Amino acid sequence: MPPRAKITKEMVIDAAFEVTRAEGAENVNARTVSQKLGCSTQPVMYHFATIEDMKRAVYAKLDRFHTEYLMNVNPQEDVMLGIGLNYIRFAVEEPNLFRFLFQSGFAVENSLLEMIDSEELKPVISAMQEAMDLNMEQTKDVVLTLALFVHGYASIIVNNALEYDEELIKVHLERAYKGAILAIQEETK
Repeated sequence: MPPRAKITKEMVIDAAFEVTRAEGAENVNARTVSQKLGCSTQPVMYHFATIEDMKRAVYAKLDRFHTEYLMNVNPQEDVMLGIGLNYIRFAVEEPNLFRFLFQSGFAVENSLLEMIDSEELKPVISAMQEAMDLNMEQTKDVVLTLALFVHGYASIIVNNALEYDEELIKVHLERAYKGAILAIQEETK
């Protein structure tokens, strides 16, 4: 008899990520993950004492995945516009992942201000700072305005209350971030 394939912790996380992506985080359990892996529930529970622990690991993977998604901006596109549009596109293309990331209560940060200061967002904030030519505090102020705007748009779309219209969103997003920059510039005069 051939030896059984070893199920690694990373394999369990990847399978749980795929279950989350396809069916939503509420359907992540030992049974659905083991079915995805083609094994019994024993290897799944060997790596995670609780389903909650497994979901935390999936959340961490998803957080990194989301950051990479945001940073994949077309070089010909305005960085601010590109990151904002990617945030909204993520909600459109990955609604279950978006809901888990932003509407599940798994976020480590307790507030938007904590999130802006998180390690995970440093690459995004730095790219925006460079694009806007502002200091870090000014950049964070603009990002806060943008975050509220794009998160609102994305949440409304992901919960089926608004159709995705990229051209209209571009117009609104550009107004939002240019207005935020202009307001900061006027404050520093």
